[in-house]
Amino acid sequence: MDLLNATKMKCGYTMGIQPDGREFLVVAIKGTFNIPARGEAVQLAEEQVPLVEADTYTGEPGFSSPVYESDYPLRKPFCDVLLHGSAYAPGGKPSAKMTVSLKVGPMSKSFNVVGHRFWKKGLISVSASSPKPFTVMPISYDNAFGGFDKTHKDPSKHKAFLINPVGTGFHDNLKMEFIEGKPLPNTEEIKNPVTKPNGNYLPMSFGPLARGWLPRYKLAGTYDQNWLDNIFPFLPPDFNDSYYQSAPVDQQMPYPAGGEAVVLTNLTPEGKTGFTLPRIDMPVEFRLKNHESKHAAGLIDTVIIEPDMKRFMMTWRASLPLKRNMFEVAQVIAGKMPKAWYRARELGKTYYPSLRELVRSRAAEREEV
Repeated sequence: MDLLNATKMKCGYTMGIQPDGREFLVVAIKGTFNIPARGEAVQLAEEQVPLVEADTYTGEPGFSSPVYESDYPLRKPFCDVLLHGSAYAPGGKPSAKMTVSLKVGPMSKSFNVVGHRFWKKGLISVSASSPKPFTVMPISYDNAFGGFDKTHKDPSKHKAFLINPVGTGFHDNLKMEFIEGKPLPNTEEIKNPVTKPNGNYLPMSFGPLARGWLPRYKLAGTYDQNWLDNIFPFLPPDFNDSYYQSAPVDQQMPYPAGGEAVVLTNLTPEGKTGFTLPRIDMPVEFRLKNHESKHAAGLIDTVIIEPDMKRFMMTWRASLPLKRNMFEVAQVIAGKMPKAWYRARELGKTYYPSLRELVRSRAAEREEV
C-alpha cells in the first residue's frame, strides 16, 4: 500500500480493531505550528514533530508522569486538549501562589500553582509549611497531589493514590516520622487546597493520564478467565472507546473545526497569550484495488500545546473499515494533491511536481537503458 502525503505535516497509518473483531485502516496526520506573537497569524513550523509510536514518560515508565501517548489509537470520541509547560509569576515577580488557566474553544480549566512546601509537625497532626515564592514552576502530574506510600512495615498495607500514583504529598501511613519534612504538591484545586496527607484531592495538571490510572483503566474492559478462554486475542466486549482519550474529562471537547480561540493565562512569561486554531481541511482518500475510492474527512482529535517551546500540535484522524485486510487498499492520499496530479491520474500518466523532476526521471530512465 502506498501512502501519499500531500501535506507538509507528518503522516502515518496503522491497523485498528474493534471489540467485535472488525479491522480498520487508521491514518493520522500531525501538524506542528508556531505559537504566534500578538497580532500575527499561525504558521506551520519549519520543524515538524514526528508521530509518536510508543508512550513516553518524564522518567521510568509506570513510575513517572506520561508525556506523549501513541498517535495511533483507532478513534477518540472527543478531542483531547493537553498542555506541557510551566507556570510563570505575573510580571516576573516572585509569587507564592497563583492561578493558571487553559481555554480552547468551549474547554476551560484553571487551578492554583503553589511554591515548594513541606509537611511540618503540629500540636495534633501535620500541616503545610508556608510556600516559597517562585518565578517559574513546571506543571506535571509528578508534582501534583498523589503518590505511593510504601512506608508501612507490612507490604500488604502499602497504598497507592490510584488517580495519580506518581505524584507527591499523599501519605496513608500517618506516623509523623514518615511524613514530617516530606514535600507537598505544587498544584491544587482552587477551592480545595491540600491540607491533609490522606485527603481526597483531584491531582491538577494539563498533561495526559496514564493508561493504568483511575478512572481510565476501567474503560479498557474486563480481562478475566472468560476473556482468556473465549475472547483472546480480541478486545473484551465491554471495552469503551473513551479509553483512547488520554486527557482527563475536563480537558475533552467536541472535535474542533478550526477557528477556536486559545487563551493561556500565566502559562507564558507574557502573562496572557492568545491565538486561534487554524482552519485546515484534511481530506483522506482510500483507493482500493478494485478501483473504488472511499473518501473521509480527517477529524482533529488531539491538540497539544507547548508554550515553553512556543509551539502546538494538532492531529487529524481518519479510518476505513476493512472487509478482509489492509491489502485491499492500494493507495491512501492524505490531504489534497495538486490539480495537475488528479488530471494526470485521469489520463493514466505520471505526475511530476516540477520540470526538474521530469528531467531527473528521464535521465534515470536513460541510465537504466
